[in-house]
Amino acid sequence: METFTPQILRFDSLPSTNLEAAKRAVEGEPEGLCVVAREQTAGRGRLQRHWISPKDAGLYFSIILRPGFDQNLWPLLTLMAAVAVHDALLAACALETDIKWPNDILVNDKKLCGILAETVETALGRAVVVGIGIDLTGKVFPPELQDTATSVHAATDKISNPDIVLQALIRALLRRYEMLQLPQGAENIIREWSARSSYASGKWIRVSNGDEEVEGTTDGLERDGALRLATNTGEIRTIRAGDVTSVRPSNETINQAGTS
Repeated sequence: METFTPQILRFDSLPSTNLEAAKRAVEGEPEGLCVVAREQTAGRGRLQRHWISPKDAGLYFSIILRPGFDQNLWPLLTLMAAVAVHDALLAACALETDIKWPNDILVNDKKLCGILAETVETALGRAVVVGIGIDLTGKVFPPELQDTATSVHAATDKISNPDIVLQALIRALLRRYEMLQLPQGAENIIREWSARSSYASGKWIRVSNGDEEVEGTTDGLERDGALRLATNTGEIRTIRAGDVTSVRPSNETINQAGTS
């Protein structure tokens, strides 16, 4: 099994590390090329949301991957990256984190890191760019994010060296990407993700997807990384997209669930 050899390109400022990595992928750069910037002026999260990326406040990172396995399992790359971020922060910062499906890294229910995987068509075949943004200092969070976002500094009261976090992240990504390519790779990544996530099973959540909202208890993951949701009617819903929020079930919902 071939694995990538990391090569790091560093920039003082970029609109988006994902956009730069995608451009490089189209130009034929190999798997394992990493793009790192001190700031992003147009950083993006899921659903085209703006990702605030001020200079030297976080780790802004993207990597090119060219997976050779079934594209139906490519959604697992996001879960794989979340496991790698969890492991890297534990190793580099002694920080224990939670993972909210599919791609948010949390501390005390506040978002610390986001992950965005995007496919790119290239002459060498379809590639995936995985972008990771980790808030290290949180020094310029706008007021509206104070209650929902956090940083490594806020969680540990210590200043983290971005290069140490970067090297830990690359090592963890290499290890988990190798795992994902093994014959039982999908099952292994789902197991590792579930062991690190309080959202994997038994958590009452609300999922919003466009105009639709559904609530239920998480019931593990499908083989492709989709979230299983048990509603209070006994139905199992398979969730492949949407915003997840942890909520407290109402007394009426609890009574219905108890009598089903």
